[in-house]
Amino acid sequence: MNRYDYVIIGAGSAGCVLANRLTEDGQTRVLLLEAGGKDSSILVKMPAGVGSLIGKAGVYNWGFWTEPEPNLENRKLWWPRGKGWGGSSSINGMIYIRGHARDYDQWRQMGLSGWAYRDVLPYFKRSENFEGGADDWHGGEGPLRVSKAASPNPIYKATVEAGRQAGHPITNDFNGYQQEGWGPYQLTVHDGQRWSAARAYLHPALSRPNLTCITGARTSRIVVENGRATGVEYIDAKTNKKQVVQADKEVLLCAGAVQSPHILQLSGIGDPEELGKFGVPVVKALKGVGANLQDHLDVTMSWECPQPITAYSLRKGLLKTLAIGMNYAFFGKGLGRQQFLESGAFLKSRPDLDRPDLQIHTVLAIMQDHGKVSVAKDGFTFHVCQLRPESRGRVGLRSADPLDDPAIFANYLATEEDRRALREGVKMMRQVAEQPALGPYRKEELYPGKDVQSDDEIDAWIRKHAETIYHPVGTCKMGAAGDDMAVVDAELKVRGVEGLRVVDASVMPTLVGGNTNAPTIMIAEKAADMIRGRAALTPEDAPVYGDDQKAA
Repeated sequence: MNRYDYVIIGAGSAGCVLANRLTEDGQTRVLLLEAGGKDSSILVKMPAGVGSLIGKAGVYNWGFWTEPEPNLENRKLWWPRGKGWGGSSSINGMIYIRGHARDYDQWRQMGLSGWAYRDVLPYFKRSENFEGGADDWHGGEGPLRVSKAASPNPIYKATVEAGRQAGHPITNDFNGYQQEGWGPYQLTVHDGQRWSAARAYLHPALSRPNLTCITGARTSRIVVENGRATGVEYIDAKTNKKQVVQADKEVLLCAGAVQSPHILQLSGIGDPEELGKFGVPVVKALKGVGANLQDHLDVTMSWECPQPITAYSLRKGLLKTLAIGMNYAFFGKGLGRQQFLESGAFLKSRPDLDRPDLQIHTVLAIMQDHGKVSVAKDGFTFHVCQLRPESRGRVGLRSADPLDDPAIFANYLATEEDRRALREGVKMMRQVAEQPALGPYRKEELYPGKDVQSDDEIDAWIRKHAETIYHPVGTCKMGAAGDDMAVVDAELKVRGVEGLRVVDASVMPTLVGGNTNAPTIMIAEKAADMIRGRAALTPEDAPVYGDDQKAA
C-alpha cells in the first residue's frame, strides 16, 4: 500500500492550494487525487473559452442536474461543476470577488473564532498578486494573479454610468473600501490567460519530489478505522479497479460543495436515516452532512443592441471564430483574451439592509440558459443574482454506487424574501437600462420582454427561467460546539472522526455576498496553516470601509 503524510481528495480551488502549501518544506509527502484530468486544453487557458466549457458536460465539467425544483415549475436545473486540475476555477467566469466584510464577521458571531474579516483578510492578501500592487486590501506577491478589467468596449462604462444615473453609488474596487455600487470587476486573468488555482498553485509545485498527483482517480470512500481516517479508496479510470492509499497524518477532503458531502455519505459519515435508505453502514452519525445547501439563483435580462459591438457580431461566422482561436493560440492576442464580462454591481433591494443583497454581472452577449439558447442578434445581458438566500437545500445519495451522481435538492425560492429580492432586482435593472447612458446601445428588451410587467408576471417569468450562477456552498457546515448540524469545527476537522478535514466551499456556514472562488482559496490558505500547526497570520487593523462595508 502506498503511504503518504496527507492524501488530498480533489484538485480544485482548495486542493491545489493545499498541494502547494503542504509540500513547501520539501519533506511532507502529499498525494493529490483527482477524478478528472489535467488542465491542458486551450479552452481552459483562453478566457473566451468559458462559454464552451460551462454549458455542457465533458472532460472539464461534471455537468450535474438538480432534482425537480418545486418552486421553479419542477424544472431540473443545470449545475456545471469543474472537473480536473483547477476544478471550477478552470471553467468559471474568472471574477475575483471576496464577499462583504460583514459576511465573515457574521461567521464570528456564530461562534467561529478566527473567521472574522480581520482574521481572513491576511489570507486573501497572501494568496493575491494584484495588478495594482499591494495596499490595505490587496496583496502584491501571492501566486493568484488578479487583474483589472481592461476591455475598451463602451458598453461596460455605459452600464456603470447608467447605474449612477439611476441613483446608485459608484465603486472602483468591490474588494476594497466599498462594495456597494456599480463598477469594474477584477479578474483572475494574467496577460490574457485564465489564472486558475491550478495555474497559480499546482503547476509551480509539480516538480517537487514530495508531491504525487494521480488523475483519473474517482474516490469511492474514505477508509475509517477505529474512529480515525487512515486512507482513501479510489477507482482507477484506466483499469476500473479499486486502489487504496494510506494517510499517516490526515485525509483532506476538497471535492467541493456537491461531492464532498457525497463522498462522506458513501463513506458512512452522515445522517443515519439517509444512509439507511441506501444500505450504507453508519461509520459516524452526522446529521448535517449534505444539509444547509445554499446557492445563488440568477435571472438573465437581455436587450438588443443596435451597434455591432457585442459578442454576436465580433464572433459571427466560422471564419471569425477560427481567426479568434488562431490569433490567440499563435500570438496570444485578440478577443480570445476576453471573457465578455467586465462590469457589474452590488446593490440593495431595499434601503434598510446592512449590505448589498443583489449582484449584477454585465455580459456582452444575449446570454440565456447558460449560453445554450442561441439568439442571432447583438445585445447585452444583466445577470441579476440574489446574494443571501434564506432557502436551504441538500445533497444526498442517489444510490450506494460511487459512480452515480449525487442527488441535488437546491430548494430555490422557498421563502417570500427570496422571491421579493429577485423580483425587485428585475425592476431595478429595467430602471438602469432605461438611463440615457445606455441609449446608444439599447434597443428592444428581449428578456423578459414588455409583456412581463406586474409582480405576478415577473414572479412567473422568474420561476420559468431562473438558473444557478454556480456558487453552491454549505453542505459540510462549519459550526461551533453545540451546533447539531455542524459537520466540521472552526479548524475544519470533521466532528467525531480523527485525521479528517473538509477544506472547500462546503464548510461555509452561510453564503458570502459574491462569487465563491476567491473565498474558497482563502479558506484553503488558512487551513494550510492550521494543518501545519503554524500560527495564524496576524490579524490586521481593519482598514477604513465605506458605510456599507464597515467590519463590526
